[in-house]
Amino acid sequence: MFELKKVVSSLLMPLPALLIIGFLGLMLIMFTRKQKTGCFVVLFSFIGIFLISFQPVSSRLLMPLERQYSAFFPIDGKIDYVMVLGSDHVVDDKIPPTSELSRNGLMRLAEGIRIMRMYPGSKLILSGYSGGSEVSNARMMAKVALALGVSKPDILLLESAKDTWEEARQAVPVVKRDNLVVVTSASHMKRALHEFHSAGLKPYPAPTNYLAHNKVTQAWAKYAPKAVYLEQTERYWHETLGRLWQSLRDWATNYEEPSDNDV
Repeated sequence: MFELKKVVSSLLMPLPALLIIGFLGLMLIMFTRKQKTGCFVVLFSFIGIFLISFQPVSSRLLMPLERQYSAFFPIDGKIDYVMVLGSDHVVDDKIPPTSELSRNGLMRLAEGIRIMRMYPGSKLILSGYSGGSEVSNARMMAKVALALGVSKPDILLLESAKDTWEEARQAVPVVKRDNLVVVTSASHMKRALHEFHSAGLKPYPAPTNYLAHNKVTQAWAKYAPKAVYLEQTERYWHETLGRLWQSLRDWATNYEEPSDNDV
């Protein structure tokens, strides 16, 4: 189910979806008599690719999602655990450990270490499965954390969690009733908190990796289609699909639970 979810969501991302639509338009032009319809479909695909790579569109979509939670600032009281949610990585001994983590993962880890150092005695929980490689994402983040000066006894690994739902549930027996900070991408924070709350935890949010900004002033940077803006649209759509899946899963779970009258 997990692999099927990933394959389907990948095909539903804006760029692959629009390319598939454009390909279907070309097929109509080449192999049918519906050339006008095919041209319209191809034109729709081109305009769509332009718009999702256009800063005024992409940032307007993503920014409200990212700014729902403010950055983490020191709080009164004790923080026992700082949990960094997993991301992507590669295994390549010919490059620095910091380059083996994705940009997303490196920013999450850096923020987790920053917060951990505010609270001496706190532990750093790193999560994430291997994703088909021989090293888990949690262990890869630990490798980088050690290189950045974090003590090995202060690191805890959750190496089998494939998604945020599993990460939240695996954190429960570790954290119990202690104070927890969850570090993840700003766009992902709302969905992550939902999973942790449903697991019975009430962590402090620590969003990072903000992508969308409204302070782009140079016309050549703002109005020219760019891959960085395409990434923003894809991030927005990824989270939208994730929240939809979350809602359907919760509905199905609640629907299957027997009522008092059924017992």
